[in-house]
Amino acid sequence: MSAFDLQAWMQPHLARVEQALSGGIEANSPAALGQAMRYAVLDGGKRLRPLLVLATAEAVGDAPSSAAALNAACAIELIHAYSLVHDDMPCMDNDVLRRGKPTVHVQFGEAQALLAGDALQTLAFEFLTPQDGSVSVGVQAACVGLLARASGYQGMAGGQAIDLASVGQRLSEDQLRQMHRLKTGALLLCSVHMGAACVPGVPAPVQAALGRFGQALGLAFQVVDDVLDVTADS
Repeated sequence: MSAFDLQAWMQPHLARVEQALSGGIEANSPAALGQAMRYAVLDGGKRLRPLLVLATAEAVGDAPSSAAALNAACAIELIHAYSLVHDDMPCMDNDVLRRGKPTVHVQFGEAQALLAGDALQTLAFEFLTPQDGSVSVGVQAACVGLLARASGYQGMAGGQAIDLASVGQRLSEDQLRQMHRLKTGALLLCSVHMGAACVPGVPAPVQAALGRFGQALGLAFQVVDDVLDVTADS
């Protein structure tokens, strides 16, 4: 068996995601809101979550050209981008740099950053519900439900709330795991689940195995991120 070439697999998928995101966010929007949205999303980021969606969909039998998987990949990246815009704001983490450039609120102002994050969040669900018949209604509904739950109070937003409430406190391992499971792990797990949801009929044992993989990946990602926070500079 020949070795899998990750870079060769990634590059065309990354190009498809970038093209779809760029085409889905118009620069010509009311009061230059689109410019702030494009600034927040394009030309930066590892695109780990979209790649997980596409890889999972392919692993369970999806065609690489599937509209459902590409739309889901873009949707979860938009949710991730919106969360970063809001997390960086002075009322949250008050960060001034993101991906080597000024954060959105520094570049465009706090009000515009807040609106850009809101608009990116809703745009994610537009991607999941195309009106051209390219994605079945059943797949649309499944992906909308998965993403809504993963990004809401029982997922990413809830994890951020725990994080903010825990500043200056010493958390137990169980509390830390819970925060990571929600704040970071929920979207990574959702990426895997949405990739599988794009292919109806995936057997339950396969879905369960993918869920275990997604949970382990989410925890590992956050542990590495926490180590980098201590050991690396911007």
